[in-house]
Amino acid sequence: MNKTGIIGAMELEVEELKSKMTVSGITKKAGMEFYEGTLSGAQVVIVRSGIGKVNASLCVQILADIFEVTHIINTGVAGSLNAALDIGDILISRDAIHHDMDVTIFGYQPGEVPQLGVREFTADIRLTELAKSSCEKVNPGVHAIFGRVVSGDQFISDKEIKERLIRDFQGDCAEMEGASIAHGAYLNKIPFVIIRAISDKADDSAQMDYPAFEKAAARHSARLVEDMVQYI
Repeated sequence: MNKTGIIGAMELEVEELKSKMTVSGITKKAGMEFYEGTLSGAQVVIVRSGIGKVNASLCVQILADIFEVTHIINTGVAGSLNAALDIGDILISRDAIHHDMDVTIFGYQPGEVPQLGVREFTADIRLTELAKSSCEKVNPGVHAIFGRVVSGDQFISDKEIKERLIRDFQGDCAEMEGASIAHGAYLNKIPFVIIRAISDKADDSAQMDYPAFEKAAARHSARLVEDMVQYI
């Protein structure tokens, strides 16, 4: 039987999903609370991982080891790096890269983890297509595209850094967990997809935009996830 792990970094990214699930148990591990039960008739484990790449990685490993999830969805918000993505739009991951990994002095590409053999962590095609169809169904009028998630332990609010992430990584959105979740899923051979609703433009306006739009953006993403889990 399929069991989907749903990860959000912040409570606002998972609170709506948790309120709509039927909870059969709560497990506390590594400072996280894992809500196990059903959502839209599907077996799920929903968890707030906490912010940043280390928290995200730990969360994936717990989902793999203790709950034996068969799929992983990472839901949340992000800053746009793509001029075609405005606040409120949705980015569905094609792949994900660590933008703060730099071992280029030894001949690796920017973002490539040494000795791993891959630079980009590719999302599961079926999950990405399900996410797109669910978005069209439950978020009519919301613009959704496939693209690249770039992640690092840094809130991007500087125009020059934004331009570097576009130039060096061809990123479509920037956030702080997705690549680590993708990395962990890749190592555990678990199909994954990252869904990001755009909350800011990842530039000098980000500090002003983010608080105003994060809740609405998170709702778009959560609504999509609630619908798609029943088809996994």
